Amino acid sequence: MTYENLDEKLVNALLEDGRASLRNLAEELGVSVTTVSNHLSDLDEEGVIEGYTPKVDYDALGYDVTAVIQLKVEGSAITDVADTLRDVKQMVSVYEVTGDHDIIAIAKFKDTDGMNAQIKQLLTDVNVKETNTSVVLNTVSEHEQFSLDIEE
Repeated sequence: MTYENLDEKLVNALLEDGRASLRNLAEELGVSVTTVSNHLSDLDEEGVIEGYTPKVDYDALGYDVTAVIQLKVEGSAITDVADTLRDVKQMVSVYEVTGDHDIIAIAKFKDTDGMNAQIKQLLTDVNVKETNTSVVLNTVSEHEQFSLDIEE
């Protein structure tokens, strides 16, 4: 029974099957159920694992318009605007970035009318100087996570 790189191996096993039981994880990793449970608790407390949630296919639920919204914002208000965007339910990702824009948000909408309404709402914020929106034509990869490298 080896504990070397156990946390990384545990994370990788969960990435393969987030619904795996403690018993199955323990068998796969060659450790006890108690060890798996303790390490999972530690990973939760450290914020390495942030809950267990289903991967939702928004397209299958009718949210088939994905928009990449770039915003130029009044410098001192970047955090406020980003926080406001985070609270908009259709925003699935919000980033403060370098470059020509200050914030990039990825959003899902049921139709272009909903997208248009949200963009118009954004433009009512006096701190938003400009938006540039791109509509995604084809999703090649989305919400992907990657296995951790394990040094043996």
